[in-house]
Amino acid sequence: MEKNFRPSPNSFKNTFCVFKEQHLDVVKGLRVQFQSKAGSTYYYSDLGMYRISNHWGRLANSKWRLIPLEPETSSKFKLGFASWDDFYPDNAVEQLYYLEVNYVSNTVNYQHKNNPSYDQKAILRTSFETTKKIKQIRNLLGLTSWAKYYDYEDIAVLRQKVVDQLVFTTKTLEEIKLEL
Repeated sequence: MEKNFRPSPNSFKNTFCVFKEQHLDVVKGLRVQFQSKAGSTYYYSDLGMYRISNHWGRLANSKWRLIPLEPETSSKFKLGFASWDDFYPDNAVEQLYYLEVNYVSNTVNYQHKNNPSYDQKAILRTSFETTKKIKQIRNLLGLTSWAKYYDYEDIAVLRQKVVDQLVFTTKTLEEIKLEL
């Protein structure tokens, strides 16, 4: 008889996790161990969790993100895998999150301080503060109207200067702009 690995039902409440997309054929032959009311399907193993879902991001009381395959698949339902070590605690009061900016793709994401790749340089913030900074950074990366008041030769250099200050200091956007 096959041993059925099943974590405690409350194991995933108030967690942050980054799943990595896998091809759907990875779970062929595995038995579904949980089906959510929202339609997500879960498979558990000794190594971690597989989740098939058409929604990622904020889930009830957790923040689960999916890193898509390259090239990105066209299916609405995506299979993600995360090892058990990739689930970190989440709450609204602690400074748990830091920001990562990719200047090539002009994107910003948040990561958990328990992430092994955290280098202790980016400022840690609460969920609320992190959300506010992400919105500001996305506007700086996507818009140009804010830069018309500054004397600059290359907007990419100006953007990086401002965004780096948001990521690596506790200065407000207004303080940073006044210093330019």
